[in-house]
Amino acid sequence: MDDFVCVIDSFRKMQMTESECYLNALSKLLGYMIVVFSAVLKLPQILIILKNNSIEGLSIASFELETVGFTIALSYILTKNLPFSAYGELVFLLIQALGLNVLIYSYLPSIERSTVLKGALYSLIAPTILAGKLDPISFEILYASSHVIFIGSRLPQIWENFKSKSTGQLSFLTNLMNTVGCIVRTFTTIQEKGPISMAMGSVFGIITNGIILLQIIIYSRAQTKEDEDEKKKKK
Repeated sequence: MDDFVCVIDSFRKMQMTESECYLNALSKLLGYMIVVFSAVLKLPQILIILKNNSIEGLSIASFELETVGFTIALSYILTKNLPFSAYGELVFLLIQALGLNVLIYSYLPSIERSTVLKGALYSLIAPTILAGKLDPISFEILYASSHVIFIGSRLPQIWENFKSKSTGQLSFLTNLMNTVGCIVRTFTTIQEKGPISMAMGSVFGIITNGIILLQIIIYSRAQTKEDEDEKKKKK
């Protein structure tokens, strides 16, 4: 709150203050905005699946890896005693990611044994990680691996899109908010003097989410053109 008091005082006294004061206040404000928007970030994706009763074009591995990444990132940041505005979105994203996985599984023709084993393994390990019951060195290694996991979670989806020249049931709005959120989180992490690994994770997020966003735009336009050409032929 001190950052906001600093800005309010400067306006009340009609005096300019140090730029750091405004940057800190902006960082806090943006951080809380990310937390608020993250509560509904995956809602468009969930609604598209429910509306079309389909998970066509969605990479299950991408959603599973993303959930693991959120779990590791949240558990690590909780040990750093950063303000809630610096990590709060991870709480909501993890909850939604878990729900999205369950929803996707419900649309599978059958649940394979490997899927059940992955779910059981996650249920056993996740509580230990979230509770912070790991030594600091192990946590650092685990968090470093989460960047690889997040990149890996996007690659199967990027490849699936490229292979089929379609993005299926992917939500443009969810991926747009993902990309914008990573851009903002990079700024807030640097401003809040968070770990450099945390900032790098956001940068990787900008790149991978940006690629998927670009694929949605390109393949959607191509599909629209195909539909228009098909209509012309019928005429």
